[in-house]
Amino acid sequence: MDQVPVTVLTGYLGAGKTTLLNRILSEPHGKKYAVIVNEFGEVGIDNDLIVGADEEIFEMNNGCICCTVRGDLIRVISGLMKRAHHLDGILIETTGLADPGPVAQTFFVDADVASRSKLDSIVTVVDAKYLRQRLHDSKEAQEQIAFADVILINKTDLVSEGDLKKVTQSIRQINAFAKIVYSERCQVELDQVLGLGRFDLNKILEHEPDFLHVHDEHHAHAVLGECHDHACTHPDHHHDHVHDHTITSVSLTTDQPLDPIRFENWMGDLRANKGNDLLRYKGILALVNSDKRLVVQGVHMMMEGSNQSEWKKDETRKSRLVFIGRNLNKKALHEGFQACAVSS
Repeated sequence: MDQVPVTVLTGYLGAGKTTLLNRILSEPHGKKYAVIVNEFGEVGIDNDLIVGADEEIFEMNNGCICCTVRGDLIRVISGLMKRAHHLDGILIETTGLADPGPVAQTFFVDADVASRSKLDSIVTVVDAKYLRQRLHDSKEAQEQIAFADVILINKTDLVSEGDLKKVTQSIRQINAFAKIVYSERCQVELDQVLGLGRFDLNKILEHEPDFLHVHDEHHAHAVLGECHDHACTHPDHHHDHVHDHTITSVSLTTDQPLDPIRFENWMGDLRANKGNDLLRYKGILALVNSDKRLVVQGVHMMMEGSNQSEWKKDETRKSRLVFIGRNLNKKALHEGFQACAVSS
């Protein structure tokens, strides 16, 4: 059975995610999408696009299907897959104040949903003009960026080039790995936001084998838009004062192979005790006595792992693990990860 790709659209109030959704639905792409909105009370789709409100699933005038969530997301997706034939994709629009985590977790915990559909990408729309203000006063805005696989920086026409660069740096401070797309009024090619497979780490690594690679600690700060070494004179490093957000990225690496039992126990304890703060994590691991890469990724307490391709003979077997979360203890994470390594 072919799995239907699911794209989660999120973004703070007023960022433009409904504009993006309407653009997707009105584009003459010839594809059939289903749309799930969090609640019918919030106008997730412009009223003139909705042709009925009494049923969970109903046809729209452009041939798409729309369903409103009145119960559990699992039930809605399961019912949708049974009643709707040949869908090219499902779009889930969250409310402006929503944490996308529970939506993502749905695809980890329910076997029926996982067999019929797959999470393709979490797309977060942000307002270029007001994002930096939102990052200071809204944990939801920070979480939406942290969870994102794709970030659409919208309303770029309302800010200067310098301010846009600062917005990008602020985003990179939270999420160093999401694909960033720029737009005015959400005018963007749909292949920049749909069908990218960005949630699937295996698929990303096919095209970007160095996706999780951070060259060194100093470079990591530069990637995140901030360098803490104020004696540094590197022309590409930024020394603007950046407020300390509670959500950050931590990248861990080791050249030593990992003991699978130690790693499983460490991650189990971490998820049990800090799971609520672990928004996203992903990694490529080299295990002792194994010629295959282990790819792991997770959301909060939910983690999955799969053996990818074999390590190449001339390839350095280096383990890389990235956390994006709230109040991360970098020292403790580093020590815990290193404790999983097997000394040669």
